[in-house]
Amino acid sequence: MSEKKMTSSRRHHLKSLILQIAQGWLEQEKKDIAVAKENYMAEHCPAPDTNGDQNALMETCKKLAAIIDKIDEERYDTESKVGKADKEIEDLKIKVVDLVGVKKPALKKVRMSADSMLQALLGSKHKVTMDLRSNLKQVKKEVKEEPTEAVGDWRKNIEDKADRKKMFETS
Repeated sequence: MSEKKMTSSRRHHLKSLILQIAQGWLEQEKKDIAVAKENYMAEHCPAPDTNGDQNALMETCKKLAAIIDKIDEERYDTESKVGKADKEIEDLKIKVVDLVGVKKPALKKVRMSADSMLQALLGSKHKVTMDLRSNLKQVKKEVKEEPTEAVGDWRKNIEDKADRKKMFETS
């Protein structure tokens, strides 16, 4: 058996066929849901008899109002139960996090200059430079003029110090 690669036009054709079949299924499902809803309403909610006098209509309205009140009470009870369950779930989640502890992710070392860090924090609109050398005051060094006579020859100074050393050794 030799396998042939599917051409793109064949693949496109198959995809379009699958989409058409799926669209047909969705339309059929919508029709089935509509029919099921109509059958349920016909079975559980018969059409009210409006061919009576005013007292019969008032009685029908009272019955409907009583049914609506009962359903509203059930809905309220169900909502409160769900709310309590949600709150309990949140409390349990918090307890689990407290027991397990939060794992801190390992931070990666990032080489970033101070300028780029400030730009990332403050945004690109703010211009802040961390070139601290430019903010320093410029101080000119004063050159001391030492008299050359005082310095003299360095060999002479060493000989004088050697003479002093001899003076202390002899005494």
